[in-house]
Amino acid sequence: MHPDTLQIVAAALFALAIAHTFASGWLLRLAHHSPRHAGALHLLGEVECVFGLWALVLIVCMALLQGTPQAVEYLEQRSYIEPLFVFAVMVVAATRPVLTLSRRAVDVIARVLPGNPAVSGYFATLCLLPLLGSLITEAAAMTVAALVLRDRLYAAGPSTRLQYATLGVLLVNVSIGGTLTNFAAPPVLMVAGTWGWDNAYMLHHFGWRAALAVMVNALLVTLMFRRELTSLVPSTEATHVPPPTWVTVMTLLFLLGVVVFAHHPPVFLGLLLFFIGFAKAYPQHQDRLIVREALLVGFFLAGLVVLGGLQQWWLQPLLKGMDVGAVFYGTTLLTAITDNAALTYLASLVEGLDEDFKRAIVAGAVTGGGLTVIANAPNPAAFAMLKNRFEGHTIKPALLLRAALLPTAVAIVAFRLI
Repeated sequence: MHPDTLQIVAAALFALAIAHTFASGWLLRLAHHSPRHAGALHLLGEVECVFGLWALVLIVCMALLQGTPQAVEYLEQRSYIEPLFVFAVMVVAATRPVLTLSRRAVDVIARVLPGNPAVSGYFATLCLLPLLGSLITEAAAMTVAALVLRDRLYAAGPSTRLQYATLGVLLVNVSIGGTLTNFAAPPVLMVAGTWGWDNAYMLHHFGWRAALAVMVNALLVTLMFRRELTSLVPSTEATHVPPPTWVTVMTLLFLLGVVVFAHHPPVFLGLLLFFIGFAKAYPQHQDRLIVREALLVGFFLAGLVVLGGLQQWWLQPLLKGMDVGAVFYGTTLLTAITDNAALTYLASLVEGLDEDFKRAIVAGAVTGGGLTVIANAPNPAAFAMLKNRFEGHTIKPALLLRAALLPTAVAIVAFRLI
């Protein structure tokens, strides 16, 4: 395939956007030493803004090369359902009723498990909540898990090693934990209808392996840091007054509605607006709605949609040129530099693939979903919730990549070698 000028420009801008994510921490540090331009540097250092900013550059280039009407038409042809859904589900999931219920579920499991409650609670959080992503979608599970960890672990001042190890396991476990069903994980959702994969198929070929890997990852990081977890003093920053049962039920109904109508923006956005009204009517039973954080995550994903729409010319031939073994490991690596749902979507466009190839590409896509912030759509939600707890209020991509290698290796064993 011979790319045209715009495709080459789009690939170059995509590469620059990836490099920009790795430079975000440096830009934030530079902002502290350059008061005159601190605002602009701080904006450039926000990971959630990176792909949106480079998407703007792409549209300007497209307008110059092909004309403004063509640039506008390209924007209108993109599907923004996923960014809109992640925005909506984050706002509803990150509320006091949902978080209170999640904490109680974690506490129930922690009491059943032997050992120190803080250690068993940590294990339960990294094991149970990612698997819930198969029911309430990965975006909602990521939001809930990140907030529970923020209040129970990160607020207690853990070491940098524990901070990144926990984040690495969280991102990997959420990425693979949504594969027990055919509707919750974005890379699975992109192919399930086209390839005829139902829930029974997912559970048989992916689900039990994913559950095993999630449990092993949670157990390994718990054992590695059990001494530090035992010594951490619980934070007293915030007290959570449990809401009345009827408020919890209403909030869960709103969350269920958003999840059920995840592919229908007019419906789930309408439900979101009704929910915001409900939350404002009873503010004593709610914490601050994370509208700003959710908007930034939606902006990040929308930018990824715009930039990713012109990468097919090099991604698809690359995937088609691999055998089953190579496509699993190749997709795992490619996922680190592009959204895993985009990879599986491209695979769904290729005709004549056998079942082993299909399973390999999806398994590779979810296996590599924790390596970087752009690897899996829910990852920016964790960044938005947790970054202020890290040194310099930023999560360093290189340290995250290193922390995610071990849980990714466990996922490789589960999906490829068992």
